[in-house]
Amino acid sequence: MRFFSGNVAVVVTSALLCGAASQASTLAPSGGHDFASGDAVRAQVAAMLADMKPGQGFAWRPLVQDGPRVVAIEIWKKPGRPAMHPTEAEYVVVLEGAGTLVTGGTLVAPVTRAANLVEGERIDGGTTRPLRPGDVLLLPAGVPHWFGVTGDRLVLLGTKLPVSR
Repeated sequence: MRFFSGNVAVVVTSALLCGAASQASTLAPSGGHDFASGDAVRAQVAAMLADMKPGQGFAWRPLVQDGPRVVAIEIWKKPGRPAMHPTEAEYVVVLEGAGTLVTGGTLVAPVTRAANLVEGERIDGGTTRPLRPGDVLLLPAGVPHWFGVTGDRLVLLGTKLPVSR
């Protein structure tokens, strides 16, 4: 896993975002590539927060998509279960809030929920890092990870990247 921390500008290149949009209302075509402006990203976060029900701990919504490559907003209000994605790497940028990331180690009591999702009870032996806006991380396929939430929410821009097998 690679991790960069600090105040970095968030730029999602059009090379990652080619193809058909899953939410055309928030996207503006640009030279044959899908593009989500900073205003569109902020509007989607605000809409998702407004749509979340009381007690709802997680929301996920695609922002742009090219077949199996998906860039989505994730809002965590409560920690989820530790997980790993055997068939996808994940590139993540922290947009808002604060939290904790645990990566690596061993996923305890793994249960396969889908071909691309294995969840567990906890992670033994992982590395713990604090998260804050501007932090960037890359989770290779098959690496256990868990996001904790510090404060009222953790907002992520996550890109799922299928691996070739």
